[in-house]
Amino acid sequence: MAVDVYLTFNGNCREAVAFYEKVFNVKNTQLMTFGDAEMGPEHQLPEEAKALIMHTRLSILGSNIMFSDVFPGSPFTIGNNVTLAIVVNDEAKLRAAYEGLKEGGKIVMELQETFWSKCYGAVTDKFGIEWQFNLEDQK
Repeated sequence: MAVDVYLTFNGNCREAVAFYEKVFNVKNTQLMTFGDAEMGPEHQLPEEAKALIMHTRLSILGSNIMFSDVFPGSPFTIGNNVTLAIVVNDEAKLRAAYEGLKEGGKIVMELQETFWSKCYGAVTDKFGIEWQFNLEDQK
């Protein structure tokens, strides 16, 4: 099981990733935009969302740091733009962590299948820390 840091940005994620690549001398090869996502015809994206970064990851000094822009219109507060992500290939462990952290907290997104994961969800725990849960593909 891994716990990764997830940083969100307000439209300047691409710039931030380029900055961290330079500072830490690392290279990212995949930037997934909201426009790249397979959301289906029932989910039409606003034009201003298409070029924004939905997900990318850098390996910095042995740690995975994940990045994204917030979706247009979503709340963004500097200082609250860091979440912790549990990335695991064991669904039972993922569900146990989700159930434990939601006690006294608030469900942001119920565990559910998405186009990138068979089991993904998010919780803000009773201390105000947001956690994401992602079942990693075992392929």
